[in-house]
Amino acid sequence: MNQWDIFLAPYKQAIDELKMKLKGIRKQYHSAGLSSPIEFVTGRVKPIPSIIEKANQRGIPFDKLSEEMYDIAGLRLMCQFVDDIDTVVQLLRDRKDFEVVEERDYIKETKESGYRSYHVIIRYPIETLDGQKFILAEIQIRTLAMNFWATIEHTLRYKYDGDYPPQIQTRLENAAEAAYLLDQEMSEIREEIIEAQKFYTEQRSER
Repeated sequence: MNQWDIFLAPYKQAIDELKMKLKGIRKQYHSAGLSSPIEFVTGRVKPIPSIIEKANQRGIPFDKLSEEMYDIAGLRLMCQFVDDIDTVVQLLRDRKDFEVVEERDYIKETKESGYRSYHVIIRYPIETLDGQKFILAEIQIRTLAMNFWATIEHTLRYKYDGDYPPQIQTRLENAAEAAYLLDQEMSEIREEIIEAQKFYTEQRSER
């Protein structure tokens, strides 16, 4: 096992544990017959080349990665509605199995690019053969519309190295506005959607 494998092992363990715990929230809502504010959960450990690139860009010494790079372990919580994001953030704040150390609201303070998401940085304890270890992890909470836009923008950013042609920049901004309006419209008919989903689930269970 090389040094990177040893270094990243706790982060992989944390992702596995956190995914299971956060998916458990969704199951609890459904077991109680309630609509879950969490649609689904994904997680990943940042690839080694991306860690090295970010460390070089930000001047982070490699022996300080665990202290100064907060997104080596990353999770995304997807919500159907914008209002669900506040609910999920409060659920994270109330948990006793990790500590919220920082919050960044890119929904109220949308980035110039149009990026919208809510970021929560946590300090999470894991048990290792050498005892308890604390790691930093980033949880991004966003709607499905926000995630669609962010995924496309992320891909384009790599293609153009962040320097978009003017027409692409304009279309990205227009798409961000369209995603925002979609979220607003879905929020207006939230109760209708939830009732329809509940009816659909009941019909399927009876077949």
